[in-house]
Amino acid sequence: MKKTILTLAVALMTATAYAQDVLGKWITEAGDAHVEIYKAGDKINGKIIWLEQGPDTKDKHNPDAKLKERKLMGVNILSGLTKGKEKWEGGKVYDPKSGKTYKCSIWLDGDKLKVRGYLGVFHDTQTWKRK
Repeated sequence: MKKTILTLAVALMTATAYAQDVLGKWITEAGDAHVEIYKAGDKINGKIIWLEQGPDTKDKHNPDAKLKERKLMGVNILSGLTKGKEKWEGGKVYDPKSGKTYKCSIWLDGDKLKVRGYLGVFHDTQTWKRK
């Protein structure tokens, strides 16, 4: 009986931790930006909160001419991720260095965050560390 209760308690804590662990502030693989991942309803988004190049850095590679002059600070580069079995998926990641947007999934690998962008069958994965 004690073993069953303990197992249920651990399972509940793990499920709660899974949802919460990706939330917070992360340093990108290149170290040139910090991203805050936050919950919006039942989805996860991530916005730029610090840039090595400074807070006035513009979104100059954006394909939309109207957005080329916007500041990158505060821009969501992760959006619309929903909870899957083992990761957050079904969202998008915006790459301000290229101005391209890709399908995306994220998951924890120990204390690191894996961020994977997809283009068809191809993908690239970055490893972010917690700030």
